[in-house]
Amino acid sequence: MSQGEAAGRGAAKPQDQGWAWMVLLAAVVLQGLTLGFPCCIGVFFTDLQHEFQASNSETSWFPSIMVAVLHGGGPLCSILVKRFGCRFAVMLGGLLSGLGMVSSSFCKSISQLYLTAGFITGLGSCFSFQAGVTALGYYFVRWRTLANAVASTGVSLGFTLWPLLSQYLLDEMGWRNTFLIFGGILLNCCVCGAIMRPIQLASGSLPQSAKPKEEPGSRAEEVQMSNGASPHHPTLQQHTKRTKCFQMLQKYLAFDIFCQNKGYQIYTIGVTWMMVGFALPHVYLVPYAIHNGVEERKAALLISIIGFINIFIRPFTGLLSGHRVFTGRRIYLFSLAVLLCGLSNFICVISAEFSVLILYCIILSIAMSGVGALTFQVLMDVVEMDRFSSALGLFTILESITLLVGPPLTGLLVDITSDFHYVFYNSSFFLISAALFMGLSFCALEKKNKLREAPKAHLDNPSRYQYSEISTEPKAESQSPPAVEYITSI
Repeated sequence: MSQGEAAGRGAAKPQDQGWAWMVLLAAVVLQGLTLGFPCCIGVFFTDLQHEFQASNSETSWFPSIMVAVLHGGGPLCSILVKRFGCRFAVMLGGLLSGLGMVSSSFCKSISQLYLTAGFITGLGSCFSFQAGVTALGYYFVRWRTLANAVASTGVSLGFTLWPLLSQYLLDEMGWRNTFLIFGGILLNCCVCGAIMRPIQLASGSLPQSAKPKEEPGSRAEEVQMSNGASPHHPTLQQHTKRTKCFQMLQKYLAFDIFCQNKGYQIYTIGVTWMMVGFALPHVYLVPYAIHNGVEERKAALLISIIGFINIFIRPFTGLLSGHRVFTGRRIYLFSLAVLLCGLSNFICVISAEFSVLILYCIILSIAMSGVGALTFQVLMDVVEMDRFSSALGLFTILESITLLVGPPLTGLLVDITSDFHYVFYNSSFFLISAALFMGLSFCALEKKNKLREAPKAHLDNPSRYQYSEISTEPKAESQSPPAVEYITSI
């Protein structure tokens, strides 16, 4: 029996009810296991330095590679999901994550750790997270916004629990055995993937990713063959390969949007610049506290405080930004949150006492909640939704580059000066400058658009840089399946 016949005989599985809520629970766990995991690496920073006699710069490459691959592997995950489906991608990611951490427990040098825990675990986390978000989009239509908001709380839970568990296991059995246990924990991504069984969107229809499509370049082949060229002619084959490559890049990396859309251009440059300093407190806060005499357990608790506050503040920020008052103005809320992140770093420069660091974590967590809740909502505001996935691909790759180089360069500065204060100076510089750049540039762009469009305002639609809310109410059964969006999060 063919796949189409099997789908035709089966009844459509219900969306927004029944098994969909089990998939939502699996998505919460997935985000806690994947996006929440890198936050605990700072707990092992000092032990890894002593074990491998490595500098701050050398040690910081390990979490930098993990986070960069987690964010930058989006286009590869998109191809994997399209070819094999969400369930396969999530389970493959779980296997890679577990294998990476188990292998890390046997590493004999810091460079081996870059490959195992950095690249392999980071790539596995990317596959599991993004494919899980995609599966959630298939299972939820009417309640998709709510489902994504609930699923994002898994990140905050991960931020809260991973550091506490890491410090406990590190004290009891050392970092090697802890990494071995982490490998087993991350294998639970496979269990979450097993829950995300393929869905039949309507009786007699297949999910969009399973429907046959015209191969890129096939039209070019037809034109060439109509002119008498053989399909195996070297010139035709070379032209077809170039066409396929170009169409693949255009689909997953939106260079054309970057060149034409000023709003997307400003936002992408601003966030890419911001990411140089955004990850620094997560990597160096625990080593900084320990260096200044704070007990190791208390130092690990600082990251958990950030995660715990995020559990409550992030959903509230998402609901607040969704109010119609902020429609088209979310970029200014985002810039304000980034500015607050940058200013909060000066608290650590003033004092390294535990009570002061708690105050810093509270303020930083509130600001981070705004950044995390608004990052992709602002991207939807400046990019048309039919090109959102390709715009997101270029966006995540560029930000992953700066996430990769930021901590090691700052670590090199700390090694030269022996002063941890430069971590927070650097972070503040990049965050504050990025916030001012984005806020002022969008303000100037908005004024320019108003001046240009004022004479024809009564004829034109709203600005191309505005995002129009579209109803997600389910329609007739013949409705095409929901568009798949591959989304990562900060």
